[in-house]
Amino acid sequence: MVSGMSVPLTLLGLLEREPSHGYDLKRDYDTFFGRGRPLPFGQVYSTLGRLARDGKVVISEVEAGEGPERKRYVITELGATEVDAWLTQPVEPEPHLQTVLFSKVMLSLMLDRPAREYLDMQRAAHLKRMRELHEIKKGDDLIEAMLADHGLFHLEADLRWIDLTVARLDHLAGLVRR
Repeated sequence: MVSGMSVPLTLLGLLEREPSHGYDLKRDYDTFFGRGRPLPFGQVYSTLGRLARDGKVVISEVEAGEGPERKRYVITELGATEVDAWLTQPVEPEPHLQTVLFSKVMLSLMLDRPAREYLDMQRAAHLKRMRELHEIKKGDDLIEAMLADHGLFHLEADLRWIDLTVARLDHLAGLVRR
């Protein structure tokens, strides 16, 4: 899934491929990037409005027809330069050092709650999701399989962290209760 920060850049990239109407952009976005979480039409058009305001896209033609007029958006040189800069810049490799899971474990220990039980429930939820992702990989859709692999590798890393944290709980509890 594409984060909110990269939705405008993803739409710009789709426009670099070919000038498009908002409806077509939404369809392509949902097909390739929005799997299971379609982009709302309102977000597509508000994003296109901001991109036009910022000089990254222009409206090439407006077609009158049945219903509302259809605007065709074209990427500008400024927009194409931004897409290129985004694509060539590595993603920040630093993971979020304080995840929700980490916060829950620390608070559980501080409040003398059963952190081990919470971690066991989280492990079970992770394993359930991993089974679902393995089922997705059995299909013929390569894009879905790649997304499933990405999710699986992240879940595997979480599971390793959960197991290591469970092994350290007693020591950790002593540190946070002081």
